[in-house]
Amino acid sequence: MALTAGNDAPTVTARNQDGEEVVLEFEHPTVLYFYPRDETPGCTTEATQFQHELETYHEAGVDVYGVSTDDVDSHQSFCESEGLEFDLLADPDAELAEAFDVEVRNGATARTTFFIGDGEVKAAYEDVDPDGHARQVLLDALEDGRVTLPE
Repeated sequence: MALTAGNDAPTVTARNQDGEEVVLEFEHPTVLYFYPRDETPGCTTEATQFQHELETYHEAGVDVYGVSTDDVDSHQSFCESEGLEFDLLADPDAELAEAFDVEVRNGATARTTFFIGDGEVKAAYEDVDPDGHARQVLLDALEDGRVTLPE
């Protein structure tokens, strides 16, 4: 079972699609979503919808990161083909998945999303439907008062 609301979020380090090391300490609001594979239909839907909502997430002060067990090269290709402007983190050894207790099936992470703020998991979503998920996570955060949009 994945981490749940109230759990401390572990500090994690991974390489993004450009091969740069990214350290996530979760000091401010962050969406960290795990997905099975680059370039598959459901994962493409989810990624492009997070991209579509990215400006609103940023207006609310929220960073967005995607994570899968695919490598840096696969992530780079996926970002280029879909026009993704947020980091995809490579987790080929499933270290991030393990840190967040995300299930790994046949080498792919289960679709799981975390909303994190002040170093703590504020909300966790497991086995989500990728279509509409990006908007739902944002709406939940706004409704719960975890984030606000500027006037």
